[in-house]
Amino acid sequence: MLRSKSGPGQFIRQEAFWTTPQVPINEYVDGYGNICQRIIIPAGNFTLETSVVAECDACIDVDMSAVYTPVEALPDHVLQFLLPSRYCESDKVTELASRIVEGVSPGYAQVEAIRQWVYAHFSREYGTTNSSTSALDVLQSKTGVCRDYTHASIALCRNLDIPARMVVGYLHDLKPMDLHAWFEAYVGGRWYTFDALMEKPVGGRIIMAYGRDAADVAFASHFGSVFLNKMEVSVKEIC
Repeated sequence: MLRSKSGPGQFIRQEAFWTTPQVPINEYVDGYGNICQRIIIPAGNFTLETSVVAECDACIDVDMSAVYTPVEALPDHVLQFLLPSRYCESDKVTELASRIVEGVSPGYAQVEAIRQWVYAHFSREYGTTNSSTSALDVLQSKTGVCRDYTHASIALCRNLDIPARMVVGYLHDLKPMDLHAWFEAYVGGRWYTFDALMEKPVGGRIIMAYGRDAADVAFASHFGSVFLNKMEVSVKEIC
């Protein structure tokens, strides 16, 4: 999943997708609305390159007054983001979720309290987690990368019956630069952006994919023997 599309907060001006050697590419849209490419990689070295030029919001919306949306008022397609998922065991974090939001008004303020708690209590450390690490694991170790911060935040939100979904894409001025993961929560009748890795709300984001957790939004899912030699990510502002 390496193609972005226009949507809330972004407009795609230009994009390119190419491989070396050239191979047939089948494209389809998955159940979350993400554009997916399906490729049979030939034996030997293989290079995949993409680029995108997008207009995106310089700031993200913040509304501490956005209230909790009752489950009965949620749109049908949002309900799936209330359920426990592969990496977000939301049914097992009740005590912690309740403690974090004690005395906080239901809705956006609760999500922000969770975001701030994860930011304050987690340490960003590469190599401490892997593709099997779940929210429960990282809530114990309190170390990881953006994916882990996001899984923990999503699990805590869902435990409070607040729909939360994972988002992956690019973030301008991220250090060190890499693909990035954050989350959105549904409060006040709409989705709001939250990023537990950042100290404060930051814009300049290009979204590539949405899903329940990392299982749905991996930039590449391979079947067979594939070894990643190198990955480079570059994001710059065009004035």
